[in-house]
This record gives sequence, C-alpha cells and structure tokens, in this order.
Amino acid sequence: MAGVHEHQDLIDPFGRHIRDLRISITDRCNFRCTYCMPEDGLEWLDRSQVMSFEEMEHLARIFVERYGVRGIRLTGGEPTVRAQLPLLVSKLAKLEHSGGPIDLSMTTNGATLRKLAVRLRNAGLKRVNISLDTLDREKFHRMTRRDELDNVLDGIAAAQEAGFDPVKINAVIERGVNDDEIVDLATFGRERNVEMRFIEFMPLDADGHWVNDTVVGQDEMVEMINAVYPIEVMPSRGAAPADRFRFLDRDESEPGGRIGIIPTVTKPFCGDCDRVRLTSDGDFRTCLFATKEFDLLTALRNGESDDQIAERIEAAVATKWAGHQINQVSFTRPAKSMSQIGG
Repeated sequence: MAGVHEHQDLIDPFGRHIRDLRISITDRCNFRCTYCMPEDGLEWLDRSQVMSFEEMEHLARIFVERYGVRGIRLTGGEPTVRAQLPLLVSKLAKLEHSGGPIDLSMTTNGATLRKLAVRLRNAGLKRVNISLDTLDREKFHRMTRRDELDNVLDGIAAAQEAGFDPVKINAVIERGVNDDEIVDLATFGRERNVEMRFIEFMPLDADGHWVNDTVVGQDEMVEMINAVYPIEVMPSRGAAPADRFRFLDRDESEPGGRIGIIPTVTKPFCGDCDRVRLTSDGDFRTCLFATKEFDLLTALRNGESDDQIAERIEAAVATKWAGHQINQVSFTRPAKSMSQIGG
C-alpha cells in the first residue's frame, strides 16, 4: 500500500494499545453549555496558537502511519465553527494505517450541520456524534444558553440524509436538570432511528460546580429505561467507552434498536482505554482528565523531525496512568474545561 509502512504499536505502561486519537480543532464554540463553559465564554486562544490544518495532518500522520492509530475523532469546542472544515476532513481521510483507511468521525452540537453534512460526507467523514441533552426548548435554552433546538434537530436529520450511519446522539445527564427526560430521549432514538448515548456528568464544567450528587449512574438509567422499554446488555464494548443495550422489541442492527451508556464516573472503563488527545493548541494529553500536557506543536514549529516528535509521543504515553480516580480522594480536576481539552 503506497505510503504505508509497517507500524510499531504505541503501548502504555499498562499494556493498552493506543488506537484512537481525538483532535480538538478549535477551542471556540457557538454554544455555552453549562457543563462545559461559563456564560461569558472563555478567553479564546489567539489564532496563531491554534494548529493549522497542515500541522494537524502532519501530527496525525505520525500517529497513523508510525503507530497504527486506526481512528481519528474531530472535536472542539465546536468543530463546525472552524472555517473550511471539509478541507481538513479531506486531508485526514487520505491517511491510511497498515490495515487500510482510518475511521474518521466527528462530535458536534449539530446546529450548523444542515449546511455542512453533505460536504463533510463527500470529503470522507464517516460518522458523526451529535450532542442533544434535552428535547425541551426552554430547558435547551437554559442548558446551552442558545435557542437552537430546532437547528440541532434539523442537523440530525441532515446527517441521516447525507448517509452517516450510524448517527449517534450524546446526552449528558445531570441530576435535577434533565434526568427526567431519559425515557423521552430513549423514545427519540427509537423513533428517529438514531443511537442514543447517555453520558454520566463529569467534573469538566468550567464553573466547577460538579459534585458527585449530580451524577445519575448507569444502573439508575438502565432501570428507568427498562421499566418502559425492556432492554438487555449487548456483548462487551472492548475499548469503546459505551456499554451498549438493545431493545428487546427492536432489531439491534438498526441504530434505533440500541442505546449506549458511558459510565465514566460510576463504572470507569479506564482499563480498556485506547485513546489519546491533541488539544487545538497542539498539546498532547494521554487522558481526558490528565493534569500534564506535552507540547507537540512547538516542537513541530521548531523544526523537529518526525523521529524527534515520535520520541516525545512515546515519552508521553509512558506516563499514561491506570485511571482517572474521579471517585478517589486523590482526584485532581484538570486545569482546562471540556471545551479547551476537546470532548
């Protein structure tokens, strides 16, 4: 295969093979979700501090061709606010590891997806995850501080029409905020034929209001859904973060026939984690909750060779820890919020 050579596995101290790279392409966002950033927004990075498309492609190529990374997910902030996004997608979609093309996906709030879905699909994007935490217009406005629910729902439809399959919908569940909509959201997934994924509320809100009492755990969510739509657990997720369940009255091969729950807090999946991250300013993180970052962008801009950058990557992965310890006394919140790290 042209341009693809035998890779060496990137393995952390606990024997986990790194296969998935998350790239935050911007720290900016057109929403102000309460669990992510303050109402006034954050102090945005200067554009000169943010990786260019060429720099993202360069670093991604090292991960894919040298280390056999198989999946790249584009995140933000909100990736669709970055100008010329289909161009970046077309660059990354050409990357191949020894087994073939990468699995290129994106997480988005969906508000502007109607304008972009077909172009992104044609450029080589394979899958999208769209955030939707509530179906209630007033609550949506309170949670995102934007009146965009109709546009998000239209964005979901646009993603399906463009041929993305499956379309996954991410809902962060926060007690006292939207936990009364868990069944409604499950119904939405069934009716719209999208895979609903429920995410436990994590301590990455910029305002720092997170407390454990606000977490609705996986077992509680399963109990609520199962009381209305009987479900059963599906086979092991492997390195994927979501535990998956199928509706007993639906075909599990259809997106609307199953749900996922990401139990970051109550049942951490750190033991199977195969993910690493690049922030929009080119810092390398070995965990969403890492308190240490490794600056790859400066190294790249200083003219370091791919071999030198690879040494930095390997040294960083050698520090990847066993788990995030959210429920431990020793847990330390990262200095950055979700929007600055990349979801």
